[in-house]
Amino acid sequence: MKKIAAGLAVALLAVTLLGPSDGYAKKTTVSEIDQQLKKLQQEVQAAKAAQDQAASRNQVAQHYKNKTTLNLQYVLDQIAQVKGEMTTISGKIASTEQSLNVTAAELDEAEARVASREKLLESRVRLMYTDGAVSYLDVLLSSTSFSDFLDRADSLKMIVDQDQDLLVQHKLDKQTVIAKKQELEGQYAQAKQLYTDLESQRTVLKEKEAEKQELIAYYDEEIQEADEVTEEQNAKLVQLASERSALEEQKDKIKAEEAARKAAAAKAEAARRAAAAAKAKASRSVSSSSSSSDYAGGNGPFLLPVGSARISSGYGYRTHPVTGEVGKMHTGVDFAVPQGTDIHAADSGTVLVAEWWSGYGYCVIIDHGGGVWTLYGHIREGGIKVKAGEKVDRGQVIAESGSTGRSTGPHLHFEVRIDGKTVDPMPYL
Repeated sequence: MKKIAAGLAVALLAVTLLGPSDGYAKKTTVSEIDQQLKKLQQEVQAAKAAQDQAASRNQVAQHYKNKTTLNLQYVLDQIAQVKGEMTTISGKIASTEQSLNVTAAELDEAEARVASREKLLESRVRLMYTDGAVSYLDVLLSSTSFSDFLDRADSLKMIVDQDQDLLVQHKLDKQTVIAKKQELEGQYAQAKQLYTDLESQRTVLKEKEAEKQELIAYYDEEIQEADEVTEEQNAKLVQLASERSALEEQKDKIKAEEAARKAAAAKAEAARRAAAAAKAKASRSVSSSSSSSDYAGGNGPFLLPVGSARISSGYGYRTHPVTGEVGKMHTGVDFAVPQGTDIHAADSGTVLVAEWWSGYGYCVIIDHGGGVWTLYGHIREGGIKVKAGEKVDRGQVIAESGSTGRSTGPHLHFEVRIDGKTVDPMPYL
C-alpha cells in the first residue's frame, strides 16, 4: 500500500472527501453522522431500485427485439414467396397474351373466310335476282334424256350440299373463334387480377417490414437508454459508497477522540477491544493459511486475489460476451477459476460493499485508503465471508468465486479503482 501511495501522491492530496478536517470532525456528532449515513443508505436503495428497473427494461426490450426480429424474418420470407408467385403469374400473363395474339390472328383468318363466303353467297343471290328465280324442278324437267336428268340431279345435290356446308362452316368459324377469344380474355383478366392482388399483398408486407424495422430500432434505443441508466446508477452508487466511507472514517475519528477523553473505564474498554481484535485476527490468519495452501501472490504491490490463475479477459475494450455489444469497455480483468475458489483481499482495508451489485452479481469492494479501492465480482451466492464496515487483512479470504450477475461462467472479475475510476489492474498485481 505504501508503494501505491508514493506513486499517487498528487491524487491523494486532492481526495478531500475521504479526509475531513479535524475542525469539522469536532463540530459534527456521531448522531448527526448516523443521520447522514441513514440518508445515504436511502439514496443507495433508491439508486439500486432505479438500476433494477433499468435492468428489467433492458430485459423486456431485448425479449421483444428478439421476437420482432423473428417476425421480421417471417415477413421477409413471405415477401420472397409472393415475389416468386408474381414472377410465375407474370409468365402466365405473357403466355396468355401470346395465345390471345394467336387467337386474334385465327379470328382474322376466320373472318376473312366468312367475308369470302358472304361475298360468294351475295354473288349467287344477285345472279338469281338478275336471271330470275329458277326452281330445282324446272331444271330437272328440262332434261333431254334420263342420263341428263341424273346428271342434273347430281349437280343440284352438289349445289345444295355445297351451300349447306358453306353455311355450317361459316357458323362454326364464327362461334369457335369468338368462344376461344372469350375464354382467353377471361384467363387474361383472371391472371391480371391475381397479379394485382399479389402486388397489393406485397405492398402490405413491405409496410409490415418497415414497421418491424422501426420496432427493432425502438427496442435498440430502449436497450441503449437502459444501459445508460445502469451506468449512471453505477456511478452514483460509487459516489455514495465513497461518501459513506468518508462518513464512517469521520465517525471513527469522533469515537476515537471521545474515547481518548474518557478515563480508566475507556482505557479498559479499549484494552478489551484490542484483545478481542487480536484474537479475531489470529483466528482469521489461521483460517486463511489453512484454506489457501495453493495461493500465490504476484510481483506488484497488491496480492493476486486468486493466485496465479489464467486471465481469460483483460482490461480494455472488447465484444461483450453476454450482450454481443462491440467495443464495450471491460473495466477489470477476469481470472478463470472454478466455482468456490477462495478469493483473497489484495491488501488490507475496510469493506465498503458486501452484497449484490447490479451486473457484478454478489460483490465485495474494499477501501484501502487514499482513494484506492479493489472490487471482486461474480461471487457465488452465499460465498461472501465479510460484511460492510469490517476491517480485513492483506491475503484474508473474503469470498468464494461464482457466476452471479451478468456472467457466462464461473470466474473472478477483479478491478482496481482510483478515486472511483477504474484503471488497468495489471501494474498493481
